[in-house]
Amino acid sequence: MANLETELRGAVRGEVGFDVTSRALVTMDASNYRRVPLGVVAPVDADDVAAVLAVCREHGVPVVARGGGTSIAGQATGTGVVLDFTRHMNRLVALDPGARTAVVQPGLVLDRLQEAAAPHGLRFGPDPSTHSRCTLGGMIGNNSCGSHSVAWGTTADSVRELDVVTARGERLRLGRDWAGAPDGLRALVEGDVARLRTGFPELPRRISGYALDALLPEHGADVARSFCGSEGTLGVLTEAVVRLVEAPRARALAVLGYADESAAAQAAAGLLPLGPLTVEGMAADLVPSPAALPRGGAWLFVETGGESAAEARARAQAVVRAADVVDALVVTDPVEQRALWRIREDASGTATRMPDGTEAWPGWEDCAVPPARLGAYLRDFRALIAAHGLRGAPYGHFGDGCIHVRIDFDLLTRPGVARFRRFSEELAELVVAHGGSLSGEHGDGQARAELLPKMYGAEMVGLFERVKGVWDPDDLLNPGMLVRPAPLDSGLRFSVLPREPVDVAFGYPEDGGDFPAAVRRCVGVAKCRTASVSGPGVMCPSFRATGAEEHSTRGRARLLHEMLAGEVVTDGWRSREVRDALDLCLSCKGCRSDCPVGVDMATYKAEFLHHHYAGRRRPAAHYAMGRLPVWLRAVARTRTAWLVNALSALRPFAWAAKRLGGIAPEREIPRVARRTFSRWWERRRAHRPATRGDLVILWPDTFTEHLSPAVGQAAVRVLEAAGLRVALPPTLRLAKPPVGDGRTVALDPLSLLRGRGRVCCGLTYVSTGQLDRARAVMRRTLDLMEPVLETGAPVVVLEPSCAAALRTDVPELLHDDPRAARLAARVLTFAETLERHAPGWTPPRVDRPVAGQTHCHQHAVLGDAADRRLREAALLTGELSGGCCGLAGNFGFEKGHYEVSAACAEEQLLPSVRDAPDGTVLLADGFSCRTQLQQLAGVRGRHLAEVLAEALDDTRGEARGEALGEARDDAQGEMRGEMRGEARDDAQGDARGEAQGEARGDARYDAQGDALGDARGEDRR
Repeated sequence: MANLETELRGAVRGEVGFDVTSRALVTMDASNYRRVPLGVVAPVDADDVAAVLAVCREHGVPVVARGGGTSIAGQATGTGVVLDFTRHMNRLVALDPGARTAVVQPGLVLDRLQEAAAPHGLRFGPDPSTHSRCTLGGMIGNNSCGSHSVAWGTTADSVRELDVVTARGERLRLGRDWAGAPDGLRALVEGDVARLRTGFPELPRRISGYALDALLPEHGADVARSFCGSEGTLGVLTEAVVRLVEAPRARALAVLGYADESAAAQAAAGLLPLGPLTVEGMAADLVPSPAALPRGGAWLFVETGGESAAEARARAQAVVRAADVVDALVVTDPVEQRALWRIREDASGTATRMPDGTEAWPGWEDCAVPPARLGAYLRDFRALIAAHGLRGAPYGHFGDGCIHVRIDFDLLTRPGVARFRRFSEELAELVVAHGGSLSGEHGDGQARAELLPKMYGAEMVGLFERVKGVWDPDDLLNPGMLVRPAPLDSGLRFSVLPREPVDVAFGYPEDGGDFPAAVRRCVGVAKCRTASVSGPGVMCPSFRATGAEEHSTRGRARLLHEMLAGEVVTDGWRSREVRDALDLCLSCKGCRSDCPVGVDMATYKAEFLHHHYAGRRRPAAHYAMGRLPVWLRAVARTRTAWLVNALSALRPFAWAAKRLGGIAPEREIPRVARRTFSRWWERRRAHRPATRGDLVILWPDTFTEHLSPAVGQAAVRVLEAAGLRVALPPTLRLAKPPVGDGRTVALDPLSLLRGRGRVCCGLTYVSTGQLDRARAVMRRTLDLMEPVLETGAPVVVLEPSCAAALRTDVPELLHDDPRAARLAARVLTFAETLERHAPGWTPPRVDRPVAGQTHCHQHAVLGDAADRRLREAALLTGELSGGCCGLAGNFGFEKGHYEVSAACAEEQLLPSVRDAPDGTVLLADGFSCRTQLQQLAGVRGRHLAEVLAEALDDTRGEARGEALGEARDDAQGEMRGEMRGEARDDAQGDARGEAQGEARGDARYDAQGDALGDARGEDRR
């Protein structure tokens, strides 16, 4: 292995990786299989490819080509050297609009080709659901199809010429009329013409086996076409000339509702004479919420095209008239069409979980039968599944007779694996009985190649083996695929995972508390590997910033899988490779919502850091920023905010502080508020009469409390203007809840000795993996919040990341404490509170455009529907961008993260701000987002509460001095009144006044019901 690595480094110009990370990242594709390679090479050109093949041939080491790694049959994994074409050989070499052709390298992602062709009114016909990350080389290797194959065929139909390097280093240019055929291929084919003319089923999605019938004279002896679908077993592709098709100027989408999938399947073939672009089918069990779809238990997605929107719509309406449907919907708006198509495309990930959360797996992912037989086949398929006690949710390309399905195989136990084999054998016979192909899109790989004799017979499979021998006599290229295959039940990726429970901190409720099951969620469809996100999407910002697989959600999941397996990553929780890959995870939680199977890498990262640093010294940033609430409370208690701000403005002190705290030198240290939000609240309460209305508890998160109290002040004004009664959480533990009627006092005696406490969601501890401390903080918070939990009052949280932590991290980390779930259920965002508890309130008219970004945690965990409605009611027009701001709490402040942090901001946030017209309101509800805008763009973002507070009419409960003076001055950092009066009071009398006020009045008031803001309690005080 060492000699192989040395020789490869000397022979190629591209990267050679024999390290743990490089190998661990490619042990799996999107299939059930796992093969551990010796190393990975990223070639820069065809010369590198030839050099790798020469070295590996000399050492007898197999080679497998890999693109996006989304193959579902196991053909993108290998035990020798993996060629990764995505790093360098990923260019669009040329595009000829006149000839409607493009020259592409194998690592080019399909969407990049589509983007280049679109301005010319062209596109590449095939478009798998993985179009945002699959590569042209992988599509050619698998003969991929996609949803538009009823109009534009398979990849083989779009290939003109191919440049390949054979295992023995011969460079061939494949085309028609035997162009590029290796020696012996023509003689072999011409000696068995009769078999080739009769041995292949006639159907549009026949992908299984080698396409040897393309070499028949009546088919033009097309060597390039016959190479398609060979799964990297015949040669290594280095360049391709592909055909483009004219894209319709306008499209319409008809969504047809049927009673069940069988009815939808039976109807699909009858729609083909109408010339649709797609006829896609899916059933209700794959749709989390069918609200956007017409009535029915299954649907066909039928797309039509035309020269105009009217023509496309007319064709769609003709489809509806011709279809016998329960209900139908015709959509011409492109945005609405994309939203509907996302439902269909995400089915490939959604299908990995049954409705009850049971795992489901590929293996019989894409059989195809003649479209006219699809209804009958599906009925037989359902019967076979039931006979084996299995469940599955079919979906796919109904117009081509191709069905995708994930089945709840038990691939963890011997009996389960044995049943998997029996079912596979019987299903292969059923497919053949219906005149079908074992593979209709994704290839045979290891999943189906063993069963090819059932489809083709032993003699045809023998011919396949002889063809393989002509191209690759040394069996160097992707051995074990297509011919002489490995058994379909060997090398399963689950077999290496631990069978005993892994001791973890989080509860993983969706995975039965099983951490390996949580890691297994990643099936490899790689939606996280997209180069850009559209709309409100977030996942995965670090991958888009670096382009490195280890910085994708899938890459990190693969490393965690290998950590649990212990074969490649051998040092478990102490693994530096896993730590380094997780280091650039922003914990944005985008994968929790955007990943089709809900991988939550932020939680996995916190879990890993908890174990990795157990009993060890942590990075300085974990102490500096992970324990931020402690340091800020100390500053507040000692009244030294002015000193901290002054020192942080001095360059030598700031340099030293950042160096000691592990903070990026490029960052500015945020200013600490001279007066905390809680102190403002206490003084304001003493001078204002009690308000009436529904009680809401305003959560004083660390950021609002110490760094941006103006946000909390604005929220109080708006909530009270909406007729709500605002209170803050308790600061003393009450012994006999519920307490809050203003009359009953029941203190825990120890609480007086411990002093006043503050609630905290524990976010900073979770994000740095300090989970023991996080649990202690959370339990203390639950103790303080018990009286609130005995009431019906909602908990209003202004900082989205803290709200997300309360809704998810607290109940998942304290899964043994029922109070955690009760608190999580009470948490509302600012907009949700106004919508639910002040439904009759009309917000002030702002009437301005907005720009900014939806907070990533709000997108992933909380949702922003209420915020959108509130903005609309206030006449705040425009959409916020997606993505992540890149600061992400402590992430962007940590040393070594600045460049990635800035790159994430440059993806969507900063361009949206720069492009905003004058007068635009810059919305950023998260403190991190506002800080990133200030430090990178020099502009001030505002919380929605601030915007609404500024727009409130003075007569609605706020004097002009408070509404215009105090809020504005606090938001800018220093109130003129604080500089003159309150600063003087702080200096001269806070020691005396606060001691008396808090010891006598405030502490007594807290004991009697400050937690609930009771009006009588305030009057009595």
